[in-house]
Amino acid sequence: MPIIEANNLELVDVEYVKEGSDYYLRIYADKEGGITIGDCETVNRALGDLLDVEDYIGDAYILEVSSPGLTRPLKKENDFRRSIGKVVEIKTYTKINSAKEFEGELTAYDENSVTIKLEDEEELKISRKDISMIRLAFIF
Repeated sequence: MPIIEANNLELVDVEYVKEGSDYYLRIYADKEGGITIGDCETVNRALGDLLDVEDYIGDAYILEVSSPGLTRPLKKENDFRRSIGKVVEIKTYTKINSAKEFEGELTAYDENSVTIKLEDEEELKISRKDISMIRLAFIF
């Protein structure tokens, strides 16, 4: 966080995953107006140097610092607040009205639920504990 904050960025997400035979430590960061390649490079170098010294992760891994992209996940209060009125894609753990995937305009949220307006103008309120993923939708 000190490296992210020192560069006036917002930490969006961190993931440590194995893909094939390689491990990846991915840092997703953003800022108002969008993160630049230079921002990613600065954070990557500073974080890489720190991780080399501290050696928190025993396995060999690839460090990636990037933007969360156009279809960024909504995780924090700020993500939801700035996404009101935008189209989101939601996947749920279990079926709701015989479906597990939904797309609609985010109209409301609170700590327990998310409400979207579906294509037919019907509003659907989904409990946050039932949501496996929510992100901005990519509209062609």
